[in-house]
Amino acid sequence: MSILIQTVLLKDWPSIITYDLELETLSGQDVYTVIINMEADEMKNANQTLMYYQLNAKEFAEGTILADMQASQTRFLQTLPERSYILDFGCGSGRDTKAFLQKGYTVDAVDGSEELCRYASIYTGIPVRQMLFGELSEVNKYDGVWACASILHLEKVELLDVLNKISKALKQGGVLYTSFKYGTFEGMRNGRYFTDFTEESLIEFMKAIPSLILFDKWITCDVRPGREEERWINILARRV
Repeated sequence: MSILIQTVLLKDWPSIITYDLELETLSGQDVYTVIINMEADEMKNANQTLMYYQLNAKEFAEGTILADMQASQTRFLQTLPERSYILDFGCGSGRDTKAFLQKGYTVDAVDGSEELCRYASIYTGIPVRQMLFGELSEVNKYDGVWACASILHLEKVELLDVLNKISKALKQGGVLYTSFKYGTFEGMRNGRYFTDFTEESLIEFMKAIPSLILFDKWITCDVRPGREEERWINILARRV
């Protein structure tokens, strides 16, 4: 039985979204249901994607926190000096941040979702800053930027801008790791926006960022149970 409907304003998102929070009592427990108060075609892709992670943070964190990324982490870390300064750019559950910290690296961790920042901060033991990709403003600060399955949620125009910001945030000779779903799809999928790449299309796309030189690429299968048939393209690029 519905006992309360309240309008809530999300002030910290890229554009303001209003939604209804409906409180229901089921078997003596309060259950919150979010009802979007906006037409789908009026919402930007970025907002929809961020909304997804806000509402599914717990499920997403629990579903990715044990994913074995050790092989790709090692490939990335081998390109960096010891005790490097790393930005985990879209850290999600904090899985990779924790792995880097345990190996003695200094890590800044950021994510666009406040809820994921909260989970990641608890898991890693360090403050995790809520920040949108386009808000990156550091210059010549990091030895490495780790953007694992994160900036794939940007449309290509936004992605180009963010890659240039990453380049500026890297020290000379610094290295970017990032990954995308393998394919040619661009659009909304399962509540989130995705830009997919093939080897050929990603090589061509990276030519538009001359300060980042792609020097390694490899294809992997999804490491999450039951999703082994999904493929990912991974790259390393160096700031020159």
